[in-house]
Amino acid sequence: MFIDETEITVSSGRGGDGVVSFRRERYVPKGGPDGGDGGHGGSVILKASGHLSTLAGIQHRRHYKASPGKAGGANNCFGKRGEDLLIEVPVGTIVRDAERGHVLRDLDHDGLEVAVVTGGRGGRGNKHFAHATNQTPRQSTIGMPGETRRLRLELRLVADVGLVGLPNAGKSTFLRRVSAARPKVAEYPFTTLEPMLGIAEVDEDQLVIADIPGLIEGAHEGSGLGDRFLRHIARTRVLMHLVDAAAGVEEVVPAWRTIREELTRAGLGLEDKHVLVVASRADTVEDPSEICAALAAACGSEVLPLSSQTGAGVPEVLRRLAELVADAGREPETGKAGGTEPSKP
Repeated sequence: MFIDETEITVSSGRGGDGVVSFRRERYVPKGGPDGGDGGHGGSVILKASGHLSTLAGIQHRRHYKASPGKAGGANNCFGKRGEDLLIEVPVGTIVRDAERGHVLRDLDHDGLEVAVVTGGRGGRGNKHFAHATNQTPRQSTIGMPGETRRLRLELRLVADVGLVGLPNAGKSTFLRRVSAARPKVAEYPFTTLEPMLGIAEVDEDQLVIADIPGLIEGAHEGSGLGDRFLRHIARTRVLMHLVDAAAGVEEVVPAWRTIREELTRAGLGLEDKHVLVVASRADTVEDPSEICAALAAACGSEVLPLSSQTGAGVPEVLRRLAELVADAGREPETGKAGGTEPSKP
């Protein structure tokens, strides 16, 4: 099951207590204080893992707690530090403080991690309290309690290309054609119910392509769960907008405008991304060039014909996508395309 948001509570471990102890050995009847410090409590750490693609494995457990530190011992022995608790999440997970709402960290790279709660400090043993007028201190401090925090985790897929279009525009068929991904394909709308990633080979390079469920009018307000799906293409470098050529020359421009409006009104900076518009299912019409010309006049850019069923136009589309992704990678980050500025935990 694809889960892209959940809330959990995390608690760090309590610090171990410091102890009161005195050196007691033969011929040393009045040894000095030797009480050791308690160990620090364990922290809770979230780490991005490229092996995960959903938050489903996390949502079934609501409370995560790290181990406490051990108490100190005699002979200046320090207590053992509590073990940290490592929680792996998919790459692209945004970690928020659920109560305050601010972003703690955007885990957008594999291996990136953040300590969301830090273990309590261990208490001090009585050796720290010895001084000239009190050489036999009988005081120590207890370990500090750990922290507890409620987190909201939001997954946004990280990909080179995001596929957008109305339901049944041919997005899933294209992904099946160019990658090993196997999204469901059928002749009725909304056969794709969750985002899916595929990897396409382009000459010696690879493109990570994200297919999201078809968008409808009002998607930015939640129609068809569009507001949830739109955020998954917020990180993509390039968008590929598929318009169904089978709709006819009079319908393709309104179809293009519907999606363009939803991208603009989503407030995620999607309208500023490089977009490749393609006339999909071009094999179903007699003159694809007429469809492409109508769309090009509306969007003011090139439009390529595509038939994912027959494979016609697929190599050209992939090469053009690779060029756009390379161009986007050379541009400075503006922060407008759905990025988030991490706050200090």
